[in-house]
Amino acid sequence: MQIFGKFSTNFDMDYLVEHYIYLNESDDDKITIDDLENMLKKKRKTVAGTIFLYNPETSPVGYKLSRFLQNEGFDKYDEFVPLNEDAMSYVLNAGLKHEYKGKLIEIKYLFNLNRENIEPTPILEEFDADLDKFTSNQLTRYDKQLNYLDIPNIRLSGKFVFFGCGHKYDRHHKAIIAYARALSEHVQKLDKTVVFMHDNNCDADEALETAYFLSPLATGKAKEKRANSFKDAFRTNPPTIQKLS
Repeated sequence: MQIFGKFSTNFDMDYLVEHYIYLNESDDDKITIDDLENMLKKKRKTVAGTIFLYNPETSPVGYKLSRFLQNEGFDKYDEFVPLNEDAMSYVLNAGLKHEYKGKLIEIKYLFNLNRENIEPTPILEEFDADLDKFTSNQLTRYDKQLNYLDIPNIRLSGKFVFFGCGHKYDRHHKAIIAYARALSEHVQKLDKTVVFMHDNNCDADEALETAYFLSPLATGKAKEKRANSFKDAFRTNPPTIQKLS
């Protein structure tokens, strides 16, 4: 597995605006940034699918997770750089590597702000306020283009979309809930295999309607169950929806 991303910054905030995982065909199969960019010119052939997560918590190789990478000496904004492996990437690699060797997987986020532990924090209140005025000309706290998805105009490559962007939305964050549901509704209209994990709290149709999508990464007793369920989703091609008991 190799991981690549592109950071952008505005007002002392860092956003991960592009993110890809490459699933190596062998130990000797390594790609460079130039190789990646050439592959992205042929996305229809090289990108197997898209995974939606909540927000990034990652860092470039050689750097630790930081709220503002420029303070750590990072100066490669708006260009692809290799990213460090983390717990989420291990789970994704374990589930995807058998069916998609030699392919890229695109990772997208509900929110691109590269910040750890944003749930629950006042940041979500700010996101909710931003989204409430997203389609207006009003100023937002976080960059409209860098932090949020332009859902009506979203472009997705590959044959599948996996939703793993969360299920615990604060009922007071009505704009965030509407945003997540709008994404689910829009992607269902595209010619993609839509995949996710859900549990006994709702059936598959309800999960799609309410944007109830379990993350592949969990802690405690749920950690192994979620990781194994993600593997089960991708044991076949096309992948399948999984219900956790």
